[in-house]
Amino acid sequence: MNGCFDLKNCRLCARRCGVDRYETNGFCHCGPRPMVATVCVHKGEEPVLSGSKGVCNVFFAHCNLQCVYCQNIDISQNNARVHCHCNSLEQVVDRIKEVLQNSENVLGFVSPSHFAHLIPTIVDMLHSQGLKPIVVYNTNAYDSVEVLRALEAYVDVYLPDFKYCSPLLSKRYSKAADYFQKASLAIKEMYRQKGSTLITTDDGIAQSGLIIRHLMLPGCTADSMDVLQWIAENLSTNVHISLMSQYFPLDKPLPDSLNRFLSDDEYNRVVDYFYNLGFHRGWIQDLDRQQSYKPDFGHKEAFER
Repeated sequence: MNGCFDLKNCRLCARRCGVDRYETNGFCHCGPRPMVATVCVHKGEEPVLSGSKGVCNVFFAHCNLQCVYCQNIDISQNNARVHCHCNSLEQVVDRIKEVLQNSENVLGFVSPSHFAHLIPTIVDMLHSQGLKPIVVYNTNAYDSVEVLRALEAYVDVYLPDFKYCSPLLSKRYSKAADYFQKASLAIKEMYRQKGSTLITTDDGIAQSGLIIRHLMLPGCTADSMDVLQWIAENLSTNVHISLMSQYFPLDKPLPDSLNRFLSDDEYNRVVDYFYNLGFHRGWIQDLDRQQSYKPDFGHKEAFER
């Protein structure tokens, strides 16, 4: 086993808790066994991943961030008891095999940082049964560079969400004051592995590459611009960016401006800045306040409407 995957001294994610997960819980409140809330087809990812059939997404329970506005709040909260449909590797692989055949043969691991040690085993088990899906690492980017290097041979497409530059925002909203410090190193490593080129199949499905997501938050326009500027200056304006406007306030009190939707002015300022910096690859979500992206994890197919 790769040393960075040692759960007796867990350093899987950027928190590097160092706890023995066989005996106690670190920040994520997870032990050694898989905790998978659901495995289902999701058609709402970027078009180059979803195609017409969707992605077979594996949604891990709990998270190494605790974003106050998380749209997956039903499964991401570390102090909550989450019902998991899969609690063993065999169950996870069996469910993937069932769902994968209805997808574009794309397998996404969602919020995987605290269960990254399972990815090589799951992929190897699938390969041994003749299944070779395109593997997507769908992460908040609060990742360990050492772990990302260990996953290089297993991940085809990195899909990090670059959330903040401001340590004040990341501490207040996600309980991680060092988010930018750690996420910027992680994304640099993803870029080292994949570069700016997004390789696709004849059907237009991504086979290899890097797509950086950024969710625009109300009241955080300046920070969104800082994120885009950092990518332009430290990586390349040729990187594929997914600029998302899908933020919606939860049914609970939230700090600062997070109790409202993104305004037209905020949206337009960030989009204009995106183009002014020279970005020209990727996707920009329309500003649509009526659409809710919140999944229902009480059902096996969380994204069916």
